[in-house]
Amino acid sequence: MKLFDRLKAANEDVWSVYTEHDFVSGLQTGQLPEKAFQFYLKQDYLFLMHFARAYALAAYKADNLADMKAASETVTALVDTEMRLHVEYCAGWGITEAEMQAVEEAPENMAYTRYVLEKGMSGDILDLYVALAPCVVGYGEIGARLLVSANTNRDKNPYLPWIEMYGGDEYQPVSDAAIEQIDRLAKTRFTEARFDSLSKTFREATKLEAGFWQMGLDTLRR
Repeated sequence: MKLFDRLKAANEDVWSVYTEHDFVSGLQTGQLPEKAFQFYLKQDYLFLMHFARAYALAAYKADNLADMKAASETVTALVDTEMRLHVEYCAGWGITEAEMQAVEEAPENMAYTRYVLEKGMSGDILDLYVALAPCVVGYGEIGARLLVSANTNRDKNPYLPWIEMYGGDEYQPVSDAAIEQIDRLAKTRFTEARFDSLSKTFREATKLEAGFWQMGLDTLRR
């Protein structure tokens, strides 16, 4: 069994809370309040910047050229492509880049992104990739499930493009590659003595991801 699959199996309770969150259900039905989604989009802009920092840290933590190249290529993809696509997508929701740059970072955003960076700083590259996995792999799993589900609303669902983006052929290889990268790193860095620590990191990161969804819903009460 791949290390990611073991981590997921050991934390299935929090994983299901994350991947089946009410925010996700709202995307599926199309009934998620637009205010909640727009707040999420603005915070996700800031999140992507910190995500790029995390992969830059992975390049620093790498001890071979292949891992260094993989991390640096991800930084380039995030900064040059992913953020541009995010800005273009948000423009369709009436959100400008200047507005996203000026938005105040939510505590939930800070909690997750700083947790990932702290794990990378205090641990090794495997710790860092495990902390990143709930986001990278989780979005792929959510997208793939919603894309094929008979319960997904495809009739004038404003969130269908989001589902198609993460469930489609462009993103699924990204999710698969993240799982494979953890497995490659595990070959030289993983021991059974590390499992409990890595599982705790995976669990906390997954809970923080669920908190990121909840952040969007909580804005309705602010």
